[in-house]
Amino acid sequence: MNLVLRITYVLLCSLFIWYTFNIYARAGEKRADDFDTNKAASGRLVWQNYNCQACHQLYGLGGYLGPDLTNVYSAGGKGEDYIKALIKSGTKQMPGFHLTELEMEQLMEFLKSTDASGSADPRSFITTRSGMIQQHAKQ
Repeated sequence: MNLVLRITYVLLCSLFIWYTFNIYARAGEKRADDFDTNKAASGRLVWQNYNCQACHQLYGLGGYLGPDLTNVYSAGGKGEDYIKALIKSGTKQMPGFHLTELEMEQLMEFLKSTDASGSADPRSFITTRSGMIQQHAKQ
């Protein structure tokens, strides 16, 4: 019995080390949806300076007047040009904003990075009995 425990222990430790190594080895890989992290960080400041979160949501968190913008960058029929046009001209509920070219570029990079980080359709979330929020499995 003691031998079985030792083999199990060595096996589990080896798997843990292998898994840890693989995670860190993949961390430096370039992704197809790469973005400039410095511009994205500056874009987050633009998002905050213009108080976008008062009306819009990211990952289901924020205001409820405007739509959730987590995945607006890759949404069908939308994208960078669509977003820029809406920001400049505004809508019935949203005023037009006069961002500088640099601010617009930074904001687009922020939305691109947010889009690449995952999806956040609140309709796909469920609340468990413990109060935790989980996403439904994709079907």
